[in-house]
Amino acid sequence: MSNMFDPKKLNKLNNPERLKDIPPEYIWNKLALENVKTIVDIGAGTGFFSIPFMKLSGAKQVFACDISETMINWMQENLSEEHPNILPIQMKEEILPLENSIADLVFMITLHHELKNPLENLKEARRLLKKGGKIFIIDWKTTEMKQGPPLNVRCKTEDVKEQIKEAGFTNIIVDDSLPKFFLIIGEVL
Repeated sequence: MSNMFDPKKLNKLNNPERLKDIPPEYIWNKLALENVKTIVDIGAGTGFFSIPFMKLSGAKQVFACDISETMINWMQENLSEEHPNILPIQMKEEILPLENSIADLVFMITLHHELKNPLENLKEARRLLKKGGKIFIIDWKTTEMKQGPPLNVRCKTEDVKEQIKEAGFTNIIVDDSLPKFFLIIGEVL
Protein backbone atom coordinates (compact mmCIF):
# COMPACT_ATOMS: atom_id res chain seq x y z
CA MET A 1 0.00 0.00 0.00
CA SER A 2 1.20 3.47 -0.86
CA ASN A 3 1.84 6.08 1.82
CA MET A 4 1.06 8.85 -0.65
CA PHE A 5 -1.64 11.35 0.30
CA ASP A 6 -4.90 10.83 -1.57
CA PRO A 7 -5.70 14.06 -3.50
CA LYS A 8 -9.41 13.22 -3.07
CA LYS A 9 -8.97 14.21 0.58
CA LEU A 10 -8.13 17.77 -0.47
CA ASN A 11 -10.56 19.41 1.95
CA LYS A 12 -8.61 17.94 4.89
CA LEU A 13 -5.57 19.91 3.73
CA ASN A 14 -7.46 23.19 3.88
CA ASN A 15 -9.00 22.63 7.31
CA PRO A 16 -8.25 25.72 9.48
CA GLU A 17 -7.92 23.37 12.49
CA ARG A 18 -4.52 22.42 11.06
CA LEU A 19 -3.24 25.88 12.03
CA LYS A 20 -3.94 25.09 15.68
CA ASP A 21 -2.05 21.77 15.51
CA ILE A 22 0.77 23.25 13.41
CA PRO A 23 0.91 26.96 14.39
CA PRO A 24 2.95 28.91 11.79
CA GLU A 25 3.81 31.76 14.24
CA TYR A 26 5.26 29.28 16.74
CA ILE A 27 7.41 27.64 14.07
CA TRP A 28 8.45 30.98 12.58
CA ASN A 29 9.67 32.19 16.00
CA LYS A 30 11.71 29.00 16.42
CA LEU A 31 13.42 29.54 13.06
CA ALA A 32 14.97 32.90 13.95
CA LEU A 33 15.43 33.82 10.28
CA GLU A 34 15.75 37.32 8.84
CA ASN A 35 15.69 38.78 5.33
CA VAL A 36 13.86 35.83 3.82
CA LYS A 37 13.32 36.35 0.11
CA THR A 38 12.64 32.86 -1.21
CA ILE A 39 10.89 29.87 0.36
CA VAL A 40 10.47 26.35 -1.00
CA ASP A 41 7.48 24.40 0.31
CA ILE A 42 8.07 20.72 -0.56
CA GLY A 43 4.90 18.65 -0.66
CA ALA A 44 2.87 21.85 -0.66
CA GLY A 45 -0.44 20.16 -1.40
CA THR A 46 -2.90 23.05 -1.70
CA GLY A 47 -0.31 25.64 -0.62
CA PHE A 48 -2.15 25.88 2.71
CA PHE A 49 1.07 26.54 4.67
CA SER A 50 2.78 28.49 1.87
CA ILE A 51 0.48 31.45 2.59
CA PRO A 52 1.17 31.97 6.33
CA PHE A 53 4.92 31.43 5.94
CA MET A 54 5.06 33.89 3.05
CA LYS A 55 3.22 36.45 5.21
CA LEU A 56 5.27 35.84 8.37
CA SER A 57 8.60 35.97 6.55
CA GLY A 58 7.85 38.73 4.07
CA ALA A 59 9.25 36.45 1.33
CA LYS A 60 9.03 37.75 -2.23
CA GLN A 61 8.37 34.27 -3.63
CA VAL A 62 7.34 30.83 -2.50
CA PHE A 63 7.90 27.82 -4.71
CA ALA A 64 5.01 25.53 -3.74
CA CYS A 65 6.26 22.14 -4.97
CA ASP A 66 4.24 18.98 -5.21
CA ILE A 67 4.44 15.66 -7.02
CA SER A 68 0.69 15.62 -7.71
CA GLU A 69 -0.65 17.26 -10.84
CA THR A 70 -4.02 17.54 -9.06
CA MET A 71 -2.42 19.70 -6.34
CA ILE A 72 -0.52 21.86 -8.84
CA ASN A 73 -3.72 22.46 -10.85
CA TRP A 74 -5.65 23.24 -7.67
CA MET A 75 -3.05 25.85 -6.60
CA GLN A 76 -3.00 27.41 -10.09
CA GLU A 77 -6.79 27.70 -10.07
CA ASN A 78 -7.26 28.76 -6.44
CA LEU A 79 -4.09 30.53 -5.24
CA SER A 80 -2.29 32.10 -8.17
CA GLU A 81 -4.61 35.06 -8.65
CA GLU A 82 -4.83 36.06 -4.98
CA HIS A 83 -1.20 35.13 -4.18
CA PRO A 84 0.88 35.69 -7.34
CA ASN A 85 4.09 35.26 -5.26
CA ILE A 86 3.22 31.60 -4.66
CA LEU A 87 4.46 29.68 -7.67
CA PRO A 88 3.19 26.09 -8.03
CA ILE A 89 5.96 23.79 -9.28
CA GLN A 90 5.51 20.16 -10.23
CA MET A 91 8.35 18.05 -8.87
CA LYS A 92 9.42 14.44 -9.20
CA GLU A 93 9.99 12.18 -6.19
CA GLU A 94 13.51 13.44 -5.34
CA ILE A 95 14.05 16.13 -7.96
CA LEU A 96 13.03 19.78 -7.69
CA PRO A 97 13.41 21.70 -10.95
CA LEU A 98 14.96 24.71 -9.21
CA GLU A 99 18.46 26.21 -9.19
CA ASN A 100 21.09 25.66 -6.48
CA SER A 101 21.26 27.97 -3.46
CA ILE A 102 18.10 29.95 -4.18
CA ALA A 103 16.16 29.54 -0.94
CA ASP A 104 16.40 31.01 2.54
CA LEU A 105 13.92 28.47 3.91
CA VAL A 106 12.78 25.04 2.79
CA PHE A 107 10.05 23.19 4.61
CA MET A 108 8.11 19.94 4.57
CA ILE A 109 4.94 19.54 6.62
CA THR A 110 3.56 16.01 7.17
CA LEU A 111 5.45 14.76 4.11
CA HIS A 112 8.45 12.94 5.56
CA HIS A 113 6.56 9.71 6.29
CA GLU A 114 5.49 9.53 2.62
CA LEU A 115 9.02 9.76 1.18
CA LYS A 116 10.49 6.68 -0.50
CA ASN A 117 14.06 7.91 -0.07
CA PRO A 118 14.07 10.66 2.60
CA LEU A 119 17.86 11.12 2.62
CA GLU A 120 17.85 11.96 -1.12
CA ASN A 121 14.98 14.42 -0.58
CA LEU A 122 16.90 16.10 2.25
CA LYS A 123 20.05 16.36 0.11
CA GLU A 124 17.94 17.95 -2.62
CA ALA A 125 16.48 20.39 -0.06
CA ARG A 126 20.01 21.25 1.09
CA ARG A 127 21.07 21.91 -2.53
CA LEU A 128 18.34 24.56 -2.78
CA LEU A 129 19.37 26.44 0.37
CA LYS A 130 21.72 29.40 0.59
CA LYS A 131 24.40 29.51 3.30
CA GLY A 132 22.62 30.37 6.53
CA GLY A 133 19.37 28.98 5.11
CA LYS A 134 17.26 26.60 7.15
CA ILE A 135 15.00 23.63 6.70
CA PHE A 136 12.20 22.57 8.95
CA ILE A 137 10.32 19.31 8.97
CA ILE A 138 7.07 18.67 10.76
CA ASP A 139 5.62 15.20 10.90
CA TRP A 140 3.37 13.03 13.01
CA LYS A 141 4.68 11.79 16.35
CA THR A 142 4.77 8.03 16.83
CA THR A 143 2.01 8.20 19.43
CA GLU A 144 -1.38 6.55 19.17
CA MET A 145 -3.96 9.20 18.16
CA LYS A 146 -7.16 9.44 16.14
CA GLN A 147 -5.73 11.54 13.30
CA GLY A 148 -2.87 10.95 10.94
CA PRO A 149 -1.39 8.00 9.10
CA PRO A 150 -1.08 4.53 10.65
CA LEU A 151 1.63 4.26 13.32
CA ASN A 152 3.66 1.80 11.23
CA VAL A 153 4.33 4.44 8.52
CA ARG A 154 5.23 7.29 10.88
CA CYS A 155 8.87 8.32 11.33
CA LYS A 156 10.76 8.28 14.59
CA THR A 157 12.03 11.74 15.50
CA GLU A 158 15.56 10.42 16.09
CA ASP A 159 15.65 8.80 12.62
CA VAL A 160 14.66 12.07 10.93
CA LYS A 161 17.26 13.94 13.00
CA GLU A 162 19.91 11.44 11.86
CA GLN A 163 18.86 11.82 8.20
CA ILE A 164 19.03 15.62 8.42
CA LYS A 165 22.50 15.37 9.91
CA GLU A 166 23.59 12.89 7.22
CA ALA A 167 22.26 15.23 4.49
CA GLY A 168 24.72 17.88 5.72
CA PHE A 169 22.62 20.12 7.97
CA THR A 170 24.00 21.51 11.24
CA ASN A 171 22.70 23.32 14.34
CA ILE A 172 19.87 20.79 14.45
CA ILE A 173 17.01 21.59 16.81
CA VAL A 174 14.42 19.00 17.80
CA ASP A 175 11.23 20.39 19.30
CA ASP A 176 8.65 17.99 20.73
CA SER A 177 6.36 20.56 22.34
CA LEU A 178 3.51 20.33 19.79
CA PRO A 179 1.01 17.67 20.92
CA LYS A 180 0.69 15.72 17.64
CA PHE A 181 3.81 16.62 15.70
CA PHE A 182 7.57 16.84 16.02
CA LEU A 183 9.47 19.79 14.58
CA ILE A 184 13.08 19.50 13.42
CA ILE A 185 15.11 22.44 12.18
CA GLY A 186 18.48 22.25 10.42
CA GLU A 187 20.80 24.90 9.02
CA VAL A 188 23.22 25.15 6.10
CA LEU A 189 26.53 26.68 7.15
